[in-house]
Amino acid sequence: MAEGKSSKGWIAAIVAVVLFIIAGAAFLLRGGEEGDVLRVANQRGSTKSMMIASGALEGAPYRVEWSEFPAAQHLLEALGSGSVDLGLAGDAPFIFAYQSGSPIKAVGAHAQEARQPGALAILVPKDSPIRSVRDLVGKRISTTRGSVGHHLILEALEREKLAADDVIIVFLPPGDAKAAFDRGSIDAWAMWSPYTIVALKEGARIIADGSAFGPSAGFEIAHIDSIEPKRALIEDFLKREAKALQWAQANPDAYAKVLSEETGLPLDIAKEVVVRNRRVAVPIDEAIIRHEQEIADRFQRAGILQIKRPLSEAFDPGLTAALFSGTETNAEVEAPAAAGE
Repeated sequence: MAEGKSSKGWIAAIVAVVLFIIAGAAFLLRGGEEGDVLRVANQRGSTKSMMIASGALEGAPYRVEWSEFPAAQHLLEALGSGSVDLGLAGDAPFIFAYQSGSPIKAVGAHAQEARQPGALAILVPKDSPIRSVRDLVGKRISTTRGSVGHHLILEALEREKLAADDVIIVFLPPGDAKAAFDRGSIDAWAMWSPYTIVALKEGARIIADGSAFGPSAGFEIAHIDSIEPKRALIEDFLKREAKALQWAQANPDAYAKVLSEETGLPLDIAKEVVVRNRRVAVPIDEAIIRHEQEIADRFQRAGILQIKRPLSEAFDPGLTAALFSGTETNAEVEAPAAAGE
């Protein structure tokens, strides 16, 4: 963190930035107003920062119009309405949106080969008497409904042979949950980075770390009415995104600098976000679909979700087929240089 800048100052900055929605805000990545346009939804500090930092979209034969959203739920609502074509979200919120009847499909996938400690966790305040998941019985835990944090709560309880209703889950958006955590009006908080990183720097403790629960997936999700008309654009974007993911692995400092500039995060926090959220493009195959089915089943067992649509129909793997065909694998793609370098 920059010298002299208080923790309260940068906490306020991240909350303000992440919750600021610029609906329909366009970022012109290629000169000119004419031609094809791909409307991409972005969670602040996610895809857009990486694509800008890597320069992966330079020379793209279309414009990308970015729309900013504070969380996956809002992004998926925009996708479901058809106001955007494509957007990245975690697996749990995607499953919730799909089972609610949203006209969407996953067309690309990312995974962390090994989730880093602190990237996703259940946190308690530094002075809390809570020391284990079992100590959460009867306590108030906040997260966002249908999020990866919500799933972590259920999985952690299940491992301890506890039921979902053994705790009191309070559904709040991240900014409100952070305020409640600071006030002590909730006992624990299931959250992801950068919020976890900020809280840990303030002294919060981890009682259940997502790194102990195996890897998770994120998906590039498209509105079904955009897939065929914009198939060539989406396929090209996913290919460029795979290169950008590879670039981010090799250039964490350069990526963190742009991420800090885009989000207002202090540079040291941005660097930790980059390190703890390293992802690679992966194929949408039977293994990943089985993994998603396990998540859906866990939500259903908890009485939180009804599985009304076959999850196998929620995916369109053909758009990334070229990346994993053996002729152009993710490992063989030459990563782009950073923009401006």
